[in-house]
Amino acid sequence: MDWSRLFSAAWLAVLAIAGMAPAEPHWPSWRGPDGTGVAPGNPPVTWSESENILWKVPLAGTGQSTPVVWGDRIYLLEAASAEESAQPTVRPDASDQPRGQGRRLTLEKPEAAFNFNVVCIDRATGATVWTRTVATATPHEGHHRAGSFAAYSAVTDGEMVWAGFGSRGVYGLDRTGNVVWGQPQDPMTMKSNFGEGSSVALVGDCIVAVQDHEGPSKIRAYDKRTGELRWERDRDETTSWSTPVGVEVDGAWQVVTNAGNRIRAYDAVTGELVWACGGMTQNVIPTPVVGHGRVYCASGFFGSAMRAIALGHSGDLTDSPAVAWRLDEATPYVPTPLLYGDRLYLVEDIKPYLSCVDAHTGRLIYTGQRLEGLRQTYASPAGAAGRIYVPDRSGKTAVVAHGDAFELLAVNSLEDGFDASPVIVGDTILLKGNRFLYCIGAAGGSGGG
Repeated sequence: MDWSRLFSAAWLAVLAIAGMAPAEPHWPSWRGPDGTGVAPGNPPVTWSESENILWKVPLAGTGQSTPVVWGDRIYLLEAASAEESAQPTVRPDASDQPRGQGRRLTLEKPEAAFNFNVVCIDRATGATVWTRTVATATPHEGHHRAGSFAAYSAVTDGEMVWAGFGSRGVYGLDRTGNVVWGQPQDPMTMKSNFGEGSSVALVGDCIVAVQDHEGPSKIRAYDKRTGELRWERDRDETTSWSTPVGVEVDGAWQVVTNAGNRIRAYDAVTGELVWACGGMTQNVIPTPVVGHGRVYCASGFFGSAMRAIALGHSGDLTDSPAVAWRLDEATPYVPTPLLYGDRLYLVEDIKPYLSCVDAHTGRLIYTGQRLEGLRQTYASPAGAAGRIYVPDRSGKTAVVAHGDAFELLAVNSLEDGFDASPVIVGDTILLKGNRFLYCIGAAGGSGGG
């Protein structure tokens, strides 16, 4: 049984009973309606600046925030200069820069303040509905040259939208942009001055925030409506950028986190540790993916690691039978894997190579297939209508057939670079670049063009 799809159906049923289900397709967290990166709909196969662009709007601030969508509204996060003297944070194309150069690849601490904004955009037109500044602060650290001060994504349930800005706090807003609550967070000390990036997650009736850094690492859960702290736990971790996920196991919610020392699951109500499992590399970025009664965790910095861990266990699961399979090649450094039916799709490291893995056995179906025309990929792939969409930092997006045989269907090019992941809503794709937000769809809404 595909537990991820069962959870998605159950969640929509709950929302319908509560009168919250949107009339239109939605993408409520950065990995889509069921957390796998897959959505219903039939978006285009091809596009360009003059083909299948429904609208294109400039972005006021910066950030790699993947948009989230509920009905007619798009929400994204940005950091915008609060003073004329603030250092610009426009990201250069770093696709030809070598990795591992430490501070040569980082920007120093800015001397002026930034506004940390939640932005609401009309999905039909691209017009800004409202912009709310939830914090104004001078960041205490810089970030990677390819990063920003808003590398996080929001999450929504249709009634509220929640935004975590790392050291600048966690906030809950209503649909009209009023700040309902805010909670401060600890100032983080990030490895190599690379900047922050873990997004908050909605798990049951809690908002969960992870702060893994070179100082005291923490995980906290807040009441989603009031912001009241439900629980807090110390974490034996150094810097990671992975976003937590929620999963319902035997009627109880758990929070799963991916990090260098351990993959962990916490009881979402009490914060007690349920299980832990080793096996990741350092500098963990990919978010866990849940499906088929398992959680799939990956990392790919100075090594390759992926673990498929069966849900419903407790204790130390390292090298136990609960680890259904392991993979030690072709895993991603930055992009989160795409779980599409019985197949996992992996971008190797940040390179333009795609691999396909049997989600049940871990068998590599194909590996290292070149995405022609692409360079570096930070965005996580998305899937719909039997297709996989993989953007890169130079403005290209590869479209690949879903299946056991690698087939490159198209490579599309736009005048921007993409670090945020694709968002599929009905027959359209939202692509958020460094400078613009694009809505891509066939004229007349036929899709698949």
